[in-house]
Amino acid sequence: MLAESVHSVADCGNQLLLLLGRNRARRDRTQEHPFGFGRERYLYAFMVAVVLFAVGALFSIYEGIHKIRYPEPVHSPVVAFVVLGIAIVMESLSLRTAVRESREQRSGDNWLMFIRRAKAPELPAILLEDMAALAGLLLATVGVGLTVITGEEAWDGAGSLAIGLLLGFVAVILAIEMKSLLIGESASVEVERAIVTALQTGPEVERVIHLRTMHLGPESLLVTAKIAVRPRDSAADVVAGIDAAEQRVRAAVPFTMVIYLEPDVYSESRADATDPAIRAVRRRR
Repeated sequence: MLAESVHSVADCGNQLLLLLGRNRARRDRTQEHPFGFGRERYLYAFMVAVVLFAVGALFSIYEGIHKIRYPEPVHSPVVAFVVLGIAIVMESLSLRTAVRESREQRSGDNWLMFIRRAKAPELPAILLEDMAALAGLLLATVGVGLTVITGEEAWDGAGSLAIGLLLGFVAVILAIEMKSLLIGESASVEVERAIVTALQTGPEVERVIHLRTMHLGPESLLVTAKIAVRPRDSAADVVAGIDAAEQRVRAAVPFTMVIYLEPDVYSESRADATDPAIRAVRRRR
């Protein structure tokens, strides 16, 4: 019960951290931060993982080991079961809401792929936390129940220890995913294909030589590409073609984008044959 209480307090603090990160990410860009503050959402989500591990997991593991070494009787099992039952119902409703919101965004991916590929950190973090909270409550119920049934107080400590290990596992997964986003992840292959297709649709661009993308935030994308233009085009034609290509990309991809296009003359040896988005569009052409 104590382990789950601390976990619940940590969960409440984590929701506030996610909300704070979302609000701070909306600040306008500055001279010192010319690409804006979108990645603050990833930073605060990483802090959620740290809090979940340090406050939830480590305390639960300590409490579990302490209760196993120095067992104490459960004084009011009825109160414990009532509190746990109410908490399970409320946590189930919270998880149902998170699942419903996530289902609209996962685009056919399974849940593991959704957590791995999601660029907005809040839903994966809440999904993982809610699943861990519900599983933790069930473990606490089992621990208290076995203590009451068998009379062995060590089962209560074993329940706390299991909760701590579960929270540690979830915190590590969340930290790994948020670290990847903090370092800088590219857009999905589908989005990159849409960008390449949009660039090559107009007559101004012969083909994309190479493309690099990076998320500046969940809804913000940096796009850089070297594009092949016609060798005989004038500088004015190249500039107009780049402007037209940028407009096509912005119309095709639903992100706020910073786009840098570098004109060049196509050479097979300099093309990026490893980029799956470019290869896919070439095959269709």
